[in-house]
Amino acid sequence: MFAASARSAALSAGLGRRAASTIAQKYSSAVFSAALNKSPQVLSKVQTELNAIQSAVNSNAELSSFIHNPTLSTKDRSAGLPALYAAAGKEGVSDITKNLFIVLSENGRLVETEGVIEGFNELVANYRGELNVTITSAAPLPKDIQTRLETLLKQSQAAQQAKSLKITNKINPAVLGGVVVDFGEKTIDLSVASRVNKLNNLLSQSV
Repeated sequence: MFAASARSAALSAGLGRRAASTIAQKYSSAVFSAALNKSPQVLSKVQTELNAIQSAVNSNAELSSFIHNPTLSTKDRSAGLPALYAAAGKEGVSDITKNLFIVLSENGRLVETEGVIEGFNELVANYRGELNVTITSAAPLPKDIQTRLETLLKQSQAAQQAKSLKITNKINPAVLGGVVVDFGEKTIDLSVASRVNKLNNLLSQSV
């Protein structure tokens, strides 16, 4: 079921950043449905495996290079999959997680791995009534500022409607300063980088 859905999704994909985001969401939906159709326990196991793989990709340069290398042959992609499975945990990877990466590999979509996992986690959070908030900053936020932001976010309508709230501080030097807050389908961009981009656009238009 999952493999058929994912292959169908791949055929409908276009090119570019927007298309890549769309196809990642379709893979996410396919694996989420396949796991939930088995049981909530399987859903939790798949989530644990995917998050372990994401952590491994973030910390292991070889794994990161493997999923982001578009020049690998089908044979090389297939040969590299066991390393991803090993990162999923010592208990043995589930068939659903294994099938996900087999299909991503066959379709040349391993580069979508991070987007697929992110989308999957969002679907799981929605299913459980959780609200995941990501605060992106150029450097780790001081404790007092993060506490103030958390207090404000907890007062939002979205947070009050959720069963639970999870706040994560993500580091990205590209924001330069300020913060970008992502929650649900909303983004609040208070970054210096955003203001610089707006200034550059205004200057370009006036030339």
